[in-house]
Order: sequence, then C-alpha cells, then structure tokens
Amino acid sequence: MRPSTLRRLLRRVATTAALVLVTATPSTVAAVQPATAAGGLQQVTGFGSNPGNLRMYAYAPANLSADAPLVIALHGCTQTADDYYTNSGWPKYADLWGFAVVFPQTSSANNALSCFGWFDPAEDTRGRGEAASIVQMVEYAKQQYGSDARRVYVTGLSAGGGMTADLLAAYPDVFAGGSVASGLPAQCATSQSAASGCQTGPLKLTPAQWGDKVRGSYPGYSGPWPRVAIWQGTSDYTVYPANATALRDQWTDVWGIGQTPSSTDSLPGNTTRSVYDDASGRPAVVTYSVSGMGHGLAVAPGPGTDQCGTTAAYFLSAICSTYHTGVFWGLDQGAPGGGEQLPAPSGLRVASVTANSASLTWNAVPGAASYTVHRDGTKVASPASTTYTDTGLTAGTAYRYTVTAVDGSGTSGTASPPVTATTTGSAPARCFTATNYAQVTAGRAHTTGGYVYANGSGENMGLYNVFVTHTLKESPAGYFVVADSGCTAG
Repeated sequence: MRPSTLRRLLRRVATTAALVLVTATPSTVAAVQPATAAGGLQQVTGFGSNPGNLRMYAYAPANLSADAPLVIALHGCTQTADDYYTNSGWPKYADLWGFAVVFPQTSSANNALSCFGWFDPAEDTRGRGEAASIVQMVEYAKQQYGSDARRVYVTGLSAGGGMTADLLAAYPDVFAGGSVASGLPAQCATSQSAASGCQTGPLKLTPAQWGDKVRGSYPGYSGPWPRVAIWQGTSDYTVYPANATALRDQWTDVWGIGQTPSSTDSLPGNTTRSVYDDASGRPAVVTYSVSGMGHGLAVAPGPGTDQCGTTAAYFLSAICSTYHTGVFWGLDQGAPGGGEQLPAPSGLRVASVTANSASLTWNAVPGAASYTVHRDGTKVASPASTTYTDTGLTAGTAYRYTVTAVDGSGTSGTASPPVTATTTGSAPARCFTATNYAQVTAGRAHTTGGYVYANGSGENMGLYNVFVTHTLKESPAGYFVVADSGCTAG
C-alpha cells in the first residue's frame, strides 16, 4: 500500500472514532452520496490536478457578464454540494446580482462524515490538499466565466466554515472576503485529536495570538486582507459560540482595528449585527449573532429580496444570512447591465442631521441617469439628483451611507467611499437578554481570566459560558450595565 493511501485510510479511521463537527449515526454516514447535477447545478471535471480529491459543481446564470464576482460555497459535514445549492439561497442571488457560484464537494473517501479537513495541515494549508483543489476551482472559474479576480469570495458552514477561515488565512491574495457560518477560527486545530476541543471551546488565546495564526499561514504577506463575516447561533452546542468570539478577535487583530465594535444594531430573526470598521470607516469584520439558533446556516424562506433558502437539516429558519453576506461583500452593488460601470460618485458628505434625518450631497457623475443610496448596506432610495434626505431615523444613532451612480440601462457603478451620519439627540436605551457567550460574541461584553465583564460599565457577569444568562441595558451607545431586575427600552 502506498504511503499516501495509508495516510488517507488512517484519517478515515480516526474520524470515525472522534467527533468532527457533526455527530452522525452509521446510517447517517451511509446516506451521504455524491451530488447529482440538479437544475442549473453542473459538475465540472478536469479543473486541475486536484490534490485534495474533491468534486467541483458550479452554477452560472445565463448571460453572465465578464468580470462578474465569483463565490465559493462550502457545505458542512454529512452534506453535499447539491444540499448547499438547494437550501442556502446562493443561486437566487447569483441570478439577481449576476455572479457565478462554485460548490466544492468532499466525500467519505476523504472523511467518514464528508467533512472538509479544516483540522488537517495536509488539507487546509497553502498549496496542499483540499485547499489547493479549491483554489484550482477558482482559477478554472476565472477562465471559464471571466470572473473578476479582485472579487472572489468564499463562504462555508460548520466544517466548511472552518475551511473557509483556513482558506482566507492561506490565500488572502485570492479571496477578497469570506463568511464563516457556525465555524472555527483559522488554524484552531492542526490534528484530529484537537478538533473536538476547538468545537466546544477554542484555546484561550489573545487576539494577537489568534492573528498570528493567520499571519503564519502565508508568511511575508502584508495585505490587503479579506473582509470577514461571522455567523453564529447563541444556542449552538456543536460549534460553541466562543468560536465566533475567537474569529472576531482573530480577524480584527489582523486588520489592526481592535475588538470594540464601531456600531451594533438589530436585524430580523433576533439577530444582532456588530460592525468593526477599518481605518477608512469601511466595515472590515462583521459578526451576526442569532439569538436562540442552534447549529446551522440561517435562512429565511420567502419571495422577498432579503428572504432566501429552504429549511432542512442544518438550514435553520431565522434570517437570510446569504443576503446579508452578499450585501456586506457588495455583490448587490454591481449587478450586470451590459456596459462599463460608471465610476464612484465623489464628494459624498453629510450636509446636515436632525434627531430623525440625515441629508446627503455628492458630485454628479457624467452619464448617470440616477443614483442609489445604501444605508448600512441596504438600498433606501434611488434619487435622480445629487442630494437625498433620509428620514425616520433614530435619535443619537450612527448610520453609514454609500452612493452608486446608475446608467440608463439600470447598471449600478462602483460604490462611493462610505460616510457616517450621526443623528442628534440621545439614542433610546436598548435591552439584550442572552448567555454570557452570546453577549461577548455580539460585542456587548468582553472576557478576562475566564470571566465576562460588561463593556462600558465593567460589571462582572460571571463565568464565560453558555449557562449563565444576563440582561444588559445599553445607554448611551456602547455602554452596557447589568439590568437583570428589569430593563425598559426608551
């Protein structure tokens, strides 16, 4: 028996004996079959030497324009590429916004539970194994679809999320952004025996130590770094919420921006979004904490633009994470229209603010028929002029705006650099009830020596775990106090 064959056999035996992200019965493992091209999903062969023994499936909308973005979507354990294609919602936005999606697939030949090898240096490091196969798929897609090399993104669930973090660390020159859903920090484990320990609670490392794991994955690389979204359910007992905190620490350290959020707000599905801006005021790292959600990818079935997916095993009804991830990456701002994109409007500034409004102005773009205004990544208006007043806002709250020019065919150009408008007055108090893990993950508290302390007030909330629950009251923004005896918003 060849040494390489023996190593693969040993990995399969070890995985069967240990927990790797998803616990499965023998019948569950036996049910994992290779994906069949369904609908628009097509298998691609001959994409490279394929050292990781993966299969490549792809979905490309009709009339896909050249230089469109490319998304790589990695399934979780016991899943297939077809599962992810069918339930995640990515094909919907590929059609709506115009980009191709590649769905890599591993199998039981690599791992007994069909998990990507996020814990194996032979599979998840630069130039080796499954990671190298996925990058070969990227190169193939760039040639086949004309995908823009500057706009390649990777996302994954569970083991796919762990591999996503490893890919962002090993190939920051390939991926402009990533999204880790119920996953692990980059290089959390480097052996099978260490994998389960990462799932239930990663090493208690400092942000700098976590960041060093990224910097050590591609020595000598100094940026630019990928922009990273982190999705986590607060009731996930397969990959514990502490992993989201470690991911936040890891990537904010890589960006050099600290672990205090620039802003925090609430989204549908009991989701708290915490944004960590880079030095230019643009979101670099965003965490999405879904209160009460277990282990899986957040979806929200429905016909709305911000609704997507189908509920199934490990696809959980809460919020369309795919939509918000795509908006964070800017996929919604460059939909194809057949012509060259207009440049970004210059001179965007905040002309004035009140307690419930913000007025913007910017310079005209030649050839623009209208403009699109985005507030915190969501489209809010399409004015024909170079001014816009946004109303119905909350007092004492910061909002981020970008503007794009739109030509006569409806094609949106490049987004402007963001500006922040802060309304006058005092923001109403907000109340958050969650476990200590969830409070830290959402950026409302921090850890020191195994204990949790409220941001701002510094009040001791007890041990850093998922069993202690507190209510925090926020007022003013960023200042939290323990309010277990009663919390009234407003």
